[in-house]
Amino acid sequence: MAHIDKELLMTKARNIRLLALDVDGVLTDGSIIYTSQGEQVQSFHVHDGLGLKLLGLAGIHVAILSSRSSRALAIRAEELGIKLVYQGLSDKIEVYEEIKEKLGIENKEVAYIGDDWVDVPLLQKAGLAIVVADATQSMEDYADYVTQQPGGRGAVREVCELILKSQNRRSEFLNHYLNP
Repeated sequence: MAHIDKELLMTKARNIRLLALDVDGVLTDGSIIYTSQGEQVQSFHVHDGLGLKLLGLAGIHVAILSSRSSRALAIRAEELGIKLVYQGLSDKIEVYEEIKEKLGIENKEVAYIGDDWVDVPLLQKAGLAIVVADATQSMEDYADYVTQQPGGRGAVREVCELILKSQNRRSEFLNHYLNP
């Protein structure tokens, strides 16, 4: 569900050179599971992973910004080839600004996906502000786009395809799989 008209949404998505995202509730379903040994277990959806890989192949950077730290996230990011992984952050804005400077991009070239109040400052800065379908109440007030899929269950893939489609790259990657 878009909160801005589809034409403006596609225009904003066409500018994207960086997708930055929160983890808990966005890349995962928000569940935090601990084993009896105290180790954290996280679940990542394979569809989201392929979407992030496709963005990388399209030359669009991906950054993960998490307040929490997780070995599982580090492993998953490495599997997906994501180099911009920041965990245990107390100030996501500072890291966001450093990433923009490092990549030489502006706010209008950043899409950010969040799900809770801690994400509001980044949603307000990003050129394309996105919240997942099951974000906490009132988060849609800060979004240009609300995904149809919930966090950890395809929301990230939905956004990846939106960006690729807006940049006329979606069919290019789909054809790669249809005609190997």
